[in-house]
Amino acid sequence: MATPLMPHATAAWLVDNTGLSFSQIAEFCGIHILEVQAMADDMTGSKYTGRDPVHAGELAMEEIEKGQADEDYVLKMSKGPDQVRRTKGPRYTPVSKRQDKPDGIAWLLRNHPEISDGAICKLIGTTRNTIAAIRERSHWNIAEIQAKDPVTLGLTSQRELDAIVNRAAKKAGIDNTAANDARLGTDRDALIEELRAERTEAARRAEAALNGEDESVGKAELTADTLFKKAGA
Repeated sequence: MATPLMPHATAAWLVDNTGLSFSQIAEFCGIHILEVQAMADDMTGSKYTGRDPVHAGELAMEEIEKGQADEDYVLKMSKGPDQVRRTKGPRYTPVSKRQDKPDGIAWLLRNHPEISDGAICKLIGTTRNTIAAIRERSHWNIAEIQAKDPVTLGLTSQRELDAIVNRAAKKAGIDNTAANDARLGTDRDALIEELRAERTEAARRAEAALNGEDESVGKAELTADTLFKKAGA
């Protein structure tokens, strides 16, 4: 299924200008539903400038109206964006992200050993020699490498990772259905736990302020509680 040319910017515009559900926006833009929720709650590390998909010719207003009337409706793109896709060679990774590649590779080797080296090369944009060095712990910077989810690092999308994991699991004869069904719930639980911890800390600081222990407490103490309520806890 084709996705918008600028999925995150498009999602930001849809969140701000329509009544579509998070799942509809995530499905149309090809991103994770929690990324959409974070945009709605202003929890993203960077603010995206919205991109109007209607003006860009990627989504008809009639489709938006259908989606707003029925939250189970799947939006249909008017046309695929004109993109030049590479069919050969490693994936391009921005310079700012390249230092994170070893961490993402280590995470894949630890959590999904069924994925082939060739698939990791395409997913992350790396080389077989680098993968082998990390697997054998002979990498020059092995002491500093920490296994981190490549999606969190911005090296790939959750959809691409899930597709490769499912293909590898099927080839290896592994039933991955239960893990896929539980992933979204687990991610949401982790988000709620993080927000709960922030709310507890905010309450502690507010109590300290009332007792005259901290005069600097202001509106910031309300942030965690507000975000927690938005998350539906």
